Amino acid sequence: MKNTALITGASNGIGLELARVHASKGGDLIIVARSKDKLDALKSEIEVQYKVEVICIEKDLSLPNAAQDIYNETKNIQVDYLINNAGFGDHGFFTDTNWNKEHQMIELNITALTQFTKLYLQDMVKRGSGRIMNVASTASFQPGPTMAVYCATKAYVLSFSEAVNNEVSDKGVTITALCPGATQSGFDVAASMENSNLFKNKNLPTSKDVAVYGYASMIKGKAVAIHKLSNYIMANSGRFVPRSWVVKIARMIMG
Repeated sequence: MKNTALITGASNGIGLELARVHASKGGDLIIVARSKDKLDALKSEIEVQYKVEVICIEKDLSLPNAAQDIYNETKNIQVDYLINNAGFGDHGFFTDTNWNKEHQMIELNITALTQFTKLYLQDMVKRGSGRIMNVASTASFQPGPTMAVYCATKAYVLSFSEAVNNEVSDKGVTITALCPGATQSGFDVAASMENSNLFKNKNLPTSKDVAVYGYASMIKGKAVAIHKLSNYIMANSGRFVPRSWVVKIARMIMG
């Protein structure tokens, strides 16, 4: 039987590659993003290559109740895997950054993700089966000067995902927090970070690398999946040094 995955932020980067990975396993897709042209192009590519069904939903998930609207639109489809990938960041001192952009970030990275999880998780628990992946970040593990709001939203995603995963551990459902580090995904351009120490002149993993790892971790039901050993060490190193050091080191890295 085919599994249907709903993937947000599927028009580029990690979300696009996750759609390809799922389709390569023979699964149908519901792909969500703001760009209809990119969604339609991905739909054509995947349906021809993998002979699966793809439904496109054009939606700005930073708008109020966007997740509820999509749930209502898909209520007659069994969503077996929910992948909350949509999200974005911004770079700069908090006193200088744009509040409207940060508000959209909070609505997308936190509110939409939480509402999607609640709506589809309830159905999964009733069925006794399902997988959810919430895309967090290695930024989840420490405060991030020059990316204060973004890092805080991803800390929420990690904490929320771990807690709810524990709550449903006996229900046949798992929630995975995927924590990639810096990746070739277009995030750096959207967040104006091309010249930061985190991205400049770095040999970074591709979106496909992260997607393959994340998808496999979700299927295994792994609670927290940190891509690459170096990222795992960095994410956990904060446990062994004073928090004042952690913040200073993060500031140097993020530039």
